[in-house]
Amino acid sequence: MEAIKFTTNIKCTGCLAKLTPFLNETAGEDNWEVDLQDPKKTLTVVGSVSENEILATVKEAGFVAQKL
Repeated sequence: MEAIKFTTNIKCTGCLAKLTPFLNETAGEDNWEVDLQDPKKTLTVVGSVSENEILATVKEAGFVAQKL
């Protein structure tokens, strides 16, 4: 499976908690992660979900993402 990476404006664990139910529904639990230590706050998604689906999901949760 190929991983898709995005830079995001997710800044903290509170943001991550808000995003979690949205991404779990779209990408599946354990198929994504956000590296909060990375200055770009990189979101990595694996699986059969499309780039557009991820971007829409992140936007629906109130955040911004851009493909790296």
